[in-house]
Amino acid sequence: MTAALSATSANKTIDLGPAVELVSKEEGHRQPLAPEFVSAEDFSPLEVAYDFGRVRREDIEAGPRNIWRYKKLLPVPSTVEETPNTEPGCTRLVRADRLAKELGLKRVWVKDDTGNPTHSFKDRVVAVALAAAREFGFEVLACPSTGNLANATAAAAARAGWRSVVLIPKSLERAKILTTAVYDGDLIAVDGNYDDVNRLATELAAEHPKWAFVNVNVRPYYSEGSKTLAYEVAEQLGWRIPEQIVVPIASGSQLTKVDKGFRELGQLGLVDASPYQVFGAQATGCSPVSAAYRNGHDVVQPVKPDTIARSLAIGNPADGPYVLDVVNRTGGAIEDVTDEEVVEGIRLLARTEGIFTETAGGVTVATAKKLVETGKLDPDAETVLLITGDGLKTLDAVENHIGPKATVPPSAEAVAKALGY
Repeated sequence: MTAALSATSANKTIDLGPAVELVSKEEGHRQPLAPEFVSAEDFSPLEVAYDFGRVRREDIEAGPRNIWRYKKLLPVPSTVEETPNTEPGCTRLVRADRLAKELGLKRVWVKDDTGNPTHSFKDRVVAVALAAAREFGFEVLACPSTGNLANATAAAAARAGWRSVVLIPKSLERAKILTTAVYDGDLIAVDGNYDDVNRLATELAAEHPKWAFVNVNVRPYYSEGSKTLAYEVAEQLGWRIPEQIVVPIASGSQLTKVDKGFRELGQLGLVDASPYQVFGAQATGCSPVSAAYRNGHDVVQPVKPDTIARSLAIGNPADGPYVLDVVNRTGGAIEDVTDEEVVEGIRLLARTEGIFTETAGGVTVATAKKLVETGKLDPDAETVLLITGDGLKTLDAVENHIGPKATVPPSAEAVAKALGY
C-alpha cells in the first residue's frame, strides 16, 4: 500500500503545510510524512510533528470562518481552502448558565459541534484527512464508523467528487444509516460490532492502495482535526484555556488531540500556558478506559460494547493508554454513566439550554454531573463540555421517554384542563 502511493507521490512535492515528519508515540522514532499509522520501529501509533514558525493571533482571526483559519497549525496544504471540502468548524460556544446551576458549577460553556455540515465534530477530522489524502494521491475516501464518521466521510467525498466506501455495524441507528446513504456512496453494513468493522477496514486498506481509510492509513492526519476544537474554544474565550474540560471517549483520539491543541497554543504564545484539567466521559456499557483509570491501570482491557451510546461503542480504543496519560498528567479524571443517566443527560441539556444532543453528548453531560457529585470537578472552575453530535441522529434513545403531555380535542377548554388550569 504505502510503497505504491509513495511511488505515485514521488513525482511531486508533498505540501502538508507546517507538518514535517511523523513520530512514534512510544519511543519518538521519526520518519518521513507518508500514509502510515504505525511505527515499524516500536509498533506504536504515529503522529504528526511540525515546524510551525511564527503564528499570530491576528493572522488566525483574519482567516475564513471555518477550520482553515488554523491551517498553519494543521497537516494540510497551504491552499487547502481552494479545494472542494465541507468547510467545517467555527461552531458556537454557548454560555450555559441554566445548565451550570443544575450541575452545581459556577460557569459552564457548551461547545456545540452539532452545527457542523453533517452535525458532528467528525466533519473536522474528515476534512483534514481528505486534504492529506489528496496530497498522497488517493482516489477513494473510506472509513469504518459507528455513525457520525460515516456521515462525514460520505458527505466530504460527495463534495470533493470522490467515491466513498463506508463500513458500519448493521446495528447502527437507523437515522445514521439514512444520513450516510443519502450521499449515494458505497455503504456496507457488516454483521458485527465496531471492532469487527475496524479490523475489516484494516484488511481492506492493505488490499486497496488507492483507498484512503481516514481513521486507518491516514489516521495521523485525520486525528489532528480534533485539535481545532481546542483552538476554537481558546479563541472564543478570548484567547485563553478553560480550567476544566469534559470530553467523551470513543477511540480516545479526540481527548488527546484537544490536549495537544491546548499545549500547542501555549507553546506558540497564542495563549497564556495556564494549567487545565481534562476529564473523560464514557458509557458504562462500553467503559474500558474508565475502568482502567478507576483501577489504576496503564493498560486498557478490551470489552464487548453494550450501550445506547453507539457512537462511543469502541471496545478496544486505540488511544486508550494515551487518554490515561493526559488525564493523569493534567489532574483530571474519567467516569462512566449508565444508559439511564445518558438519557437524562440528553434531556437535561435540552431543557436547560435548548440544545438537543445525541447519546455521546448525553454521556458528557451526565458524566459532568457525576464528576461534580463525586467532588472531582471543581464547582468554582470555568468548565467546557464538548457536545459532539446532534440528537436527531439518535432519536431511538429518547423516543420511549418523551412525547406529548396530553392529547386533547381542539378546544381551549380542553387545553386548559390538560395544563391544570
